Amino acid sequence: MIDKGALTQDLADLAPIGSLPEGGVTRLAFSPQEAELHQIVSSRLTELGGKIRKDAIGNLIARWPGLDDSLPAVACGSHLDSVPQGGLFDGVAGVIAAMAAIRTIREKGIVTRHPLEVILFVGEESSRFGVATLGSKVMTGLVDAEQYLDLKDATGVTLREAAANNGAQLAELKSAARRPEELKAFLELHIEQGRVLEETGNKIGIVTAIAAPTRWRITIEGRADHSGATPMGLRRDALAAAAELILAVEHYGREEAPQQTVATVGVLTVEPGAMNVIPGRVQLGLDIRGIDIDSIQRVAKGVRKTLERICQQRRVSVDIQELAADKPVQLDSTVIGCIESVCQELALPYMFMPSGAGHDAMNMAQITPTGLIFIPCEEGISHNPREKATIEDIALGAEVLLRTLLHLAQGNCGGEKQC
Repeated sequence: MIDKGALTQDLADLAPIGSLPEGGVTRLAFSPQEAELHQIVSSRLTELGGKIRKDAIGNLIARWPGLDDSLPAVACGSHLDSVPQGGLFDGVAGVIAAMAAIRTIREKGIVTRHPLEVILFVGEESSRFGVATLGSKVMTGLVDAEQYLDLKDATGVTLREAAANNGAQLAELKSAARRPEELKAFLELHIEQGRVLEETGNKIGIVTAIAAPTRWRITIEGRADHSGATPMGLRRDALAAAAELILAVEHYGREEAPQQTVATVGVLTVEPGAMNVIPGRVQLGLDIRGIDIDSIQRVAKGVRKTLERICQQRRVSVDIQELAADKPVQLDSTVIGCIESVCQELALPYMFMPSGAGHDAMNMAQITPTGLIFIPCEEGISHNPREKATIEDIALGAEVLLRTLLHLAQGNCGGEKQC
């Protein structure tokens, strides 16, 4: 059984890092806070007998040999970075659950047939540089990270500088890509970040598909003029154009709601930002997500069409920088079946569900059979200082993670090929 006391202590030891006086935490991607968290967890995993290494982008991999160490590893893990003023449980719940599972295995003296790994991904959140799940993208070879290195955060620091300061070996990034034959499966536990589990009374969500984010950075250029001296008919107001676009984004998102697609403008920067100056430049962050690629593309097409019209009518110009165009991911049916069997063994109420949020699991699914386990979070609140999951729910999720790991690492999951 999972040791709740150790789980509670792990959470308490991580909580002060990046904590804010008003509550919550800020642990941005490639920040000193993220690096400190990695170091704390690395020490714990070393104490549990793990052999630690870091890849070129900074992902941490801890490994325990199997009875046949030539076999592909069964891995689990999550991330430790956060959004600004985020909560204590996003990503962290998955990391401490992975540690709890390994701790139980080690204390019971179990040596699995396949090797085991715990992976801490860097840079899962997009809030600093606009690119999400960067660590797992690099690990799976899905992107050439060079294209992102000159992106800047709000303070002007480039991703190149931030990653290098955290020890990334930027000249060796391609070496971080793992071969599919290295891994048998990957599992991630995560808080749901919604309230479906809480409202339905289920303790475990077995994720069947992960929605993919399409993200654009949109810059609208108008003309900054005196707000009192410029007649309405002569204005090229970038903010008015942006307001029209934002309402259009909401409209297209609502049209595609039956397909479980959503569309959001979550970032807005206005220049020059003076009450008596017509805004001359606006930058927006657009986030479109869904599990139906055709639906996502319809929203994107609608937004482009709206931008073309706005440019003509308002005499502004627009630049679109595509930050992400990920595809929805269907998770592995055998791993899903294994998680379900464990829930039945434990007599836990569970349900199958899609994930509206992106996770590192969606990238790992491109190279290995992958499962994603959700646990409830209070009122569905996430990316917020009020984010909360109970130790009891984390422990139950960790127990499901533990038993699924063991089934996979021993070759006991129904329907899987012995290897």
